[in-house]
Amino acid sequence: MEPESGTSSRSASQLSWVNLSRNLVLAYQSFGVVYGDLSTSPLYVYKSTFIGKLQNHHNEEAIFGAFSLIFWTLTLIPLLKYVFILLSADDNGEGGTFALYSLLCRHARFSLLPNQQAADEELSAYKYGPSTQAVGSSPLKRFLEKHKRLRTALLVVVLFGACMVIGDGVLTPAISVLSSVSGLQVTEKRLTDGEVLLLACVILVGLFALQHFGTHRVAFIFAPVVIIWLLSIFCIGLYNTIYWNPKIVRAFSPFFIIKFFRETGKDGWISLGGILLSITGTEAMFADLGHFTAFSIRLAFACVIYPCLVVQYMGQAAFLSKNISSIPNSFYDSIPETVFWPVFVIATLAAIVGSQAVITATFSIVKQCHALGCFPRVKVVHTSRHIYGQIYIPEINWILMILTLAITIGFRDTTLIGNAYGLACMTVMFITTCLMTLVIVFVWQKSVLLATSYLLVFGFIEIVYLTAAFIKVPQGGWVPLVLSCFFMVIMYVWHYGTCKKYNFDLHNKVSLKWLLGLGPSLGIVRVPGIGLIYSELATGVPSIFSHFVTNLPAFHNVLVFVCVKSVPVPYVSPEERFLIGRVCPRPYRMYRCIVRYGYKDIQRDDGDFENLLVQSIAEFIQMEAEEPQFSASESSSIDGRMAVISTRTIQSISSLMITEHSSSSLMVTEQEGFGVSNSFQGSKSLTVQSLRSAFDDENPQVRRRQVRFQLPQNPGMDPSVREELVDLIQAKEAGVAYIMGHSYVKARRSSSFLKKLVIDIGYSFLRKNCRGPAVALNIPHISLIEVGMIYYV
Repeated sequence: MEPESGTSSRSASQLSWVNLSRNLVLAYQSFGVVYGDLSTSPLYVYKSTFIGKLQNHHNEEAIFGAFSLIFWTLTLIPLLKYVFILLSADDNGEGGTFALYSLLCRHARFSLLPNQQAADEELSAYKYGPSTQAVGSSPLKRFLEKHKRLRTALLVVVLFGACMVIGDGVLTPAISVLSSVSGLQVTEKRLTDGEVLLLACVILVGLFALQHFGTHRVAFIFAPVVIIWLLSIFCIGLYNTIYWNPKIVRAFSPFFIIKFFRETGKDGWISLGGILLSITGTEAMFADLGHFTAFSIRLAFACVIYPCLVVQYMGQAAFLSKNISSIPNSFYDSIPETVFWPVFVIATLAAIVGSQAVITATFSIVKQCHALGCFPRVKVVHTSRHIYGQIYIPEINWILMILTLAITIGFRDTTLIGNAYGLACMTVMFITTCLMTLVIVFVWQKSVLLATSYLLVFGFIEIVYLTAAFIKVPQGGWVPLVLSCFFMVIMYVWHYGTCKKYNFDLHNKVSLKWLLGLGPSLGIVRVPGIGLIYSELATGVPSIFSHFVTNLPAFHNVLVFVCVKSVPVPYVSPEERFLIGRVCPRPYRMYRCIVRYGYKDIQRDDGDFENLLVQSIAEFIQMEAEEPQFSASESSSIDGRMAVISTRTIQSISSLMITEHSSSSLMVTEQEGFGVSNSFQGSKSLTVQSLRSAFDDENPQVRRRQVRFQLPQNPGMDPSVREELVDLIQAKEAGVAYIMGHSYVKARRSSSFLKKLVIDIGYSFLRKNCRGPAVALNIPHISLIEVGMIYYV
């Protein structure tokens, strides 16, 4: 027994060493992605704090009090709230306001996504966290679920936080880059403000122009830059503390905060808008959790970031206590002359790194808002094949660049930009605190008293800072409010129009009794091929289908109603992505396919969707035949139960055999080995194939897999199942057509003026100027059929 126990202990120690080394690597990588913004705050905190109302309080006691405030703010908000509490509230490893909202939607049914189903609750990611049974009878939960206005208000709060994050994406590059390059005026007195501004604008244009290359191409230099920067400011801070005023260590006592407010009064309260800049970028620790682990982020902050920042702020305060006149350029004046230029270069690079992280986070936020149905369709480019989730959105990138340049040129002052920046960051933190309070009750299932205590402690601190930031609305603080309102209007108009359009589809579904009355032929000629009819409906037949049946003389032999939808989880595994069901009895050859994505999932165009769909339907047909309880009667197959079909293990199914072929031998293989009748191998089919070949040549990046489906020789297979599978194979060989509605949404004549303004002007403008649904869903234009339809909502 002893050798076995020794072996198990060695393997356990090896496993723990592997986990530790992995977390150390992730902690190293997090410096460049997570902490770039937070670590560059010393560039402008003291300047923003003391320029303004505190101009009459430039003395040693006020500087000691400001450092004490910075120290305790760093301790209470980033260290205590985020590192020790908030990082534990992850959603399948993901963080951010959307992760908290997703947890609440699953545990308390706050979701407003329209096409949710009971089957979504069976997703493995959906069940993440504690069981919801314990809070099933909570009066507070029932109260919030009962009132839709409260759920809508919760969504509005989350989206407002998202808009503030987008505002951060505008303000962070402006204040970081402008603060770093302004150091040139310390040594180069001849440089004018205009020349410094021009240099900052050139750097900003270059930063946004390089976004399309992706973070991963330059990520390897990000972490070393931030680490060198942190070591530099730590050493400078330690030197200044020892050289100028070692007595600054006494300011660790909160007694100096009391003295600060006793001396400065209301002016000290207003100056908190500058103090809060010391924690800007803290939200990135939680928002970027999905790329790292909670332990690695805690390790990096507690062991490196926190001590380096505290020592730097302490050293800068020690320097200022003996050099009061240096407050306008506190950071650069505190640098010893011998190391000024190296530190200046590192500061500029660190500012760029911090800006890069926030810009990338903005892309992710916009993607998540779109998944909630609250943002127009935009082009999403994947910048890395190896790092999942790294994306680039061209439209958002150039909008951010224009807004950033406008703010930089318009304000030309880091203090005014800092007023705006602080308000945006503190608003996001307060929203996170409110959401976390609900998570403590509904997800962690703790007492309301504990949640209230959390809200009172951290909410009080953040409200104090928030009120100080709101005082500075006339001095630049209006910028994030205007930006947030602008993006909120876009989100509201898009969400409102999308919901109205969905409700129209929901209330105008085609009657299944009418379809059954038409018979299996639907009263028209059924021609070989598969018709994929796209709709947002997860149940029922969309009204667009009746347009086809009544206006076209022929329709495809196999019809599949496809619904691509988002679910309130970060990721959906490939094994659970497809839900397959039957719409009408077997002779109709009508199926339903629901494709599910999480709010952080990326819809990749790998050219294999058609093949996966056919294989999934084949697996469903066989599953239905082999499991009597799945379909006990013919009537239960009428838009009834659906099955989850795995797309990873599907190639091992027994109902179909798959052989890959090159595109050059596809036609020969079809003619010789597929057993296809000549009725649909005529000139029209050849023409379509030649057009598809030309399309593939023009789009080599989307090379679609060419496969051949065969039915194995299985004497035990049910004849009706074999017949259905043969029809499916032959339909696939004949070709696949994608059918979508080219819809026009208009307000009814009896609608109010405001509704007409929102629908006829706002929503119509957004639909015309965003990416089309066919492009967003990666549908090949060569196979697309669009049907015009007017929605009067």
